[in-house]
Amino acid sequence: MAKSRRGNTLSEEEKRPLNKENFRKLFGIFRFIKPYKGYFIAGLFFLLISSTTLLGFPYVTGKLVDVAQGEANGIFSNINRVAILLIAILAVQSIFSFFRVYLFAQVSERSMADMRVSLYKKLMELPMTFYDSKRIGELTSRITTDIALLQDTFSVTLAELIRQVSTLIIGTAIIFYATPKLSVFMIATFPVLVVAAMFFGKFIRKLSKKTQDELAGANVIVEETLQSINIVKAFTSELMEVLRYRTSMDKVVKIALKSATYRGAFISFIIFSMFGGIVAVMWYGASLVQAGEMSVGDLLSFVLYTTFIGGSIAGLGDLYGQLQKAIGASERVMEIIAEEGEQIVDETEHTNQVEGLINFNKVSFSYPTRPDVEVLKNLSFEVQAGEKIALVGHSGAGKSTIIQLLMRFYPINGGEISVDGKNINNYDLSAFRKNIGIVPQEIILFGGTIRENIAYGKPNATEEEIRSAAEQANAMLFIEDFPEGLDTIVGERGVKLSGGQRQRIAIARAILKNPKILILDEATSSLDAESEHYVQQALDKLMKGRTTIIIAHRLATIRKVDTIYVLNNGQIAEQGTHDELLATSDGTYNNLVKLQLQDS
Repeated sequence: MAKSRRGNTLSEEEKRPLNKENFRKLFGIFRFIKPYKGYFIAGLFFLLISSTTLLGFPYVTGKLVDVAQGEANGIFSNINRVAILLIAILAVQSIFSFFRVYLFAQVSERSMADMRVSLYKKLMELPMTFYDSKRIGELTSRITTDIALLQDTFSVTLAELIRQVSTLIIGTAIIFYATPKLSVFMIATFPVLVVAAMFFGKFIRKLSKKTQDELAGANVIVEETLQSINIVKAFTSELMEVLRYRTSMDKVVKIALKSATYRGAFISFIIFSMFGGIVAVMWYGASLVQAGEMSVGDLLSFVLYTTFIGGSIAGLGDLYGQLQKAIGASERVMEIIAEEGEQIVDETEHTNQVEGLINFNKVSFSYPTRPDVEVLKNLSFEVQAGEKIALVGHSGAGKSTIIQLLMRFYPINGGEISVDGKNINNYDLSAFRKNIGIVPQEIILFGGTIRENIAYGKPNATEEEIRSAAEQANAMLFIEDFPEGLDTIVGERGVKLSGGQRQRIAIARAILKNPKILILDEATSSLDAESEHYVQQALDKLMKGRTTIIIAHRLATIRKVDTIYVLNNGQIAEQGTHDELLATSDGTYNNLVKLQLQDS
C-alpha cells in the first residue's frame, strides 16, 4: 500500500544517488529531445545570457550608491546613466528569460509528447505475459505521473539547475575578486552552519519518515474497515475499530510533536546563526569601509551578491530532490520502452485471409505466472473450415486458454497450433488476428458513440456497411429508438446500454470485421428471454460460413454444433455430438446436463 507523504520528503523508492550510472539513465531520455536540439541549444544560450546579465545588477547597484556619495569615475560618473544601465540590465534579462522559458517549453512539450506516444505504442505492442505481471494503475502512472515529472525536469528543473550553478560559480568568483578580505571572512562562517544543518536535517528526516509510516498504518485501518464495513457491523466491532484507530493516531501525534520540537529548535538555531553570521559579516564590512579599504557601494554589492549566492545554494537542495525523482521516473519509463514487444514475422507471402482449418497437435501450456501448473496437457483436436464446435467443462479446464493460444496471446510450451496447415507463428501477427472475430461474454465497449464501437471492427467502413452490420445483428431495432441513432454516446464501458444491447453491438462489430474464424464466449448468458432471442438470431447469421468455436456454459445453446469437446484437467475427456454424448449415461457431458437441469 502506498504511504502518504508530507511536503517534499522522498520515499525510499524515489531516492536515487546522483552518480554516473543514474545520470546515464536520465540522459537516456535525451534521445526524445534530440529532434528538438536546436530549440534546446538556443534555450541554453538565452539561459546563460540572462543569468550572467542579472549578475551585473549587484555591481551596478553598488556603483549607484558610490555616485550618490560623490565617489564617481568613468561611465559611472552620472547617477542618471547608472539608473538607465540598471533598467537596461533588467530589460535584457527579462527579454532573454522569456525566450528561455518559451524555448524550453517547446522542447519539453514536444519531446514528452513523443515519449508518451512511444510509451503508449510500446504498451500496445507488449504481449499478454507482460500484463499478467503488471497492475493497470501502475502502467497508467508511468504514462501520466512519471512523464509529467520528467516534463517538469526538462522544462524547469534542468534550466534552474544550470542557472543556480552558474549564479553560484560566477557570483562567488566576482565577490572573491572584488572584495577578497570580506569573502574569506564570510566563508569562514559557513562550516558551522553546514555541519549543524546536516546533523539536524538527517535527524528530522528520520522522524518525518517514522511519522509517515505510522500515518500509513492508521490509513490501513481506515481502508480495511470501510471495505469490510458489513463485517464490522455484523460483529458489532465499531467501538473496537475506533479505539484501534485512536491508538494509532496517538502514536502519529506523539512522533509528529517530537519531530516538530526538533524542527523548531533547528529553525531557531538557523535563524540565530544565519543572522548572527550576517551581523558578523556586516560588522567586518563596516570596519573595512571605515578603514577606507572598500566603499559603501562595494559593501552593498557584496551583500546583494551573497543574497544571490545564498538563494542558489538553498535552491540546489530542492533541485537535488527533483533530480532524484526524475532519475527514478526515467528508469521506470525506459524499462517499459526497452521491453520486447510481440514479434511480427515479415514474410513475403503476406496472408490476408485464411480458410479456417484449425489444428491443435499435442499442445502443452502453462501460464508464465504459474509455470508449475500445466493448464493444457498434450491436447490434440482439429476443426474443419466452416465447422462449428463447442468447448465445455468446469472452470479451469482450459477452455479460455485454448482461445488465447489460438489468438497468439501466449507462446505454447510444446506441440504446434496450425491454421490451414501452417504454424500460426509463421503468419504476420496483425494479418493473422484480422481473421479472428470474438464476441465475449463480458462485452467491453469504448466510451464513444454506437457508430464508433461498431466501426471498431473495420475503421474504414462506410455508413452503409455499418448500418448493414447493425441490421444483421438486430441492433437497429433499439438504435432507431434513440434520438441520436448511431451517434448515441454509450458511456464508459457501455454503461448506458443494457446487456442485450451491448451484445448486439459486439455482434455487429464482429459482422463488420467479417472474420473467417469466430469465437463466441457464451454470448447469450445473463440475458433475459427477449434479449436472448434477438442475440441468438444475430449469432445464427454471424456463424454462417465461418469456423466457429463456442465456449459453452449453458449447454442448451450448443445442441446444433458439429462437435462438442468436453475438457477435463487440460485434456479432452469426451467428444461427439450432443445426442452422442447424452447417450453415454455415465459420461461427464451427461452429468453436466443433468446438473443444469436440476438447477433450472
